[in-house]
Amino acid sequence: MAIFRLSIQVISRSKGRSAVAAAAYRAGERIENERIGVIHDYTRKRGIVHTEIMLPVNAPSEYADRATLWNAVEKIEKASNSQLAREVVLSLPVELTMEQNITLAQKFVKRHFVEQGMCADVCVHNNDKGNPHAHVLLTLRPFSEPGIWGDKQRKEYILDGNGDKIYDKKKKTYKCKSVPTTDWNEHERAEEWRSAWSDALNAALEKHGHTARVDHRSYERQGIEQFPTVRIGVAATQMERRGILTERGNINRAIAVTNNELRQLRARITKVKDWLYSVPIANAPTMIDMMNGVANGEKLKSHWKRIADLKVRAKVLVFLTSNNITDVEQLAAIVERMHRRQYDVANRIKAIDRRKDKLAEHLAQVDARKLHMAVYKKYKGLDPKKRGAYLQKHADEIERYESAAKYLKDHLNGYGKIPERDWRAEQDKLTAERYGLCEEYYKLRDDVKSVEALRRNAEILMLESVSDREQMRKQDISL
Repeated sequence: MAIFRLSIQVISRSKGRSAVAAAAYRAGERIENERIGVIHDYTRKRGIVHTEIMLPVNAPSEYADRATLWNAVEKIEKASNSQLAREVVLSLPVELTMEQNITLAQKFVKRHFVEQGMCADVCVHNNDKGNPHAHVLLTLRPFSEPGIWGDKQRKEYILDGNGDKIYDKKKKTYKCKSVPTTDWNEHERAEEWRSAWSDALNAALEKHGHTARVDHRSYERQGIEQFPTVRIGVAATQMERRGILTERGNINRAIAVTNNELRQLRARITKVKDWLYSVPIANAPTMIDMMNGVANGEKLKSHWKRIADLKVRAKVLVFLTSNNITDVEQLAAIVERMHRRQYDVANRIKAIDRRKDKLAEHLAQVDARKLHMAVYKKYKGLDPKKRGAYLQKHADEIERYESAAKYLKDHLNGYGKIPERDWRAEQDKLTAERYGLCEEYYKLRDDVKSVEALRRNAEILMLESVSDREQMRKQDISL
């Protein structure tokens, strides 16, 4: 079925990445990074069904060549920590044909990126495993005039209350601030793109006669009490397909079970609440009448059915006794409390799942760092003159190590070293707490069963009462 995904990341040199390598990989091409003299060859990559460069009106026509465009980007960005490109990944609906999906992506990219002044490198992938998607690499600099790269930001002087520049005596210069020349990095812009992609998907699905629809909002924003699954990633997905269980796969399986329990339990509690508040207290049977009705009709039932009914009656009695319930008003109060507890438990599980997702990402980066450490150490130990050939052969491993190392450095949170042991201990603690919360669901589920048994028999008694009154009325009329 159609799913929504529009993810955004920045290709940054500070993470050991390059725009040329990213473009070559996504297009499955062989491109030389002229800045460092390294060739990135991904011509053996499969599953690439469409590639194209889309240019705004001010871009030089030669930028329609992929190698020319991204080498120009690498050249204009001088700093060692430069941001080189923005990547937007779009999931394409399996309901549409590949031609329809390519047209859908082209129209969206043209309207929301190219017409705003960005060069767009669009690569559509489909590996025949039900996951068609488009990678869109976007330039970050505007064109100040036809064919000329502009600045990402400009400096503005900070003024005092009188409108005068403020002099910094320590730095011996006037205070200033950086102001972006575009709004492409604004959070509101990302939200606008997500909303627009959702609308474009739904319009295309409707146009081609499909009933499936998507929503870019989170479950919480949609008012749906359901836990979102976590993104597994390419490596873990491949392992899962081979029958190897992964940490993120296990998280998603646990979330799926909890979602199912949550939907069922919430619906049942809501139904019981609606019934309790729809029945006037004065007209409701007493708790004793309802208890006596739980196992009525034994003579008409089989031996095993009577035993089952007695077990239900015993559970109902335990529920009433343990909660000190003697009338319908107290029962309603208990159901209200059950509903609030179900909501609290659900929110806590959501918080645990969010933290476990983050910990899983931390530990995945720890594993990636360990996996590629030997290659990286050998690379750093080589004579600088010999590193070029080694880098060309092991570019992916070195990039993944540097990316993992940068990620971990950014998430140490004051630790002097990578707190792998603490992260794994926290992960285990949260898993245990999650199991405990799920046990609360099972307890709530049993309590709901007891309330439902009382409700069913109250309804029977009320129907019998109506029937008795109707019979008496007919007798009065006949007299």
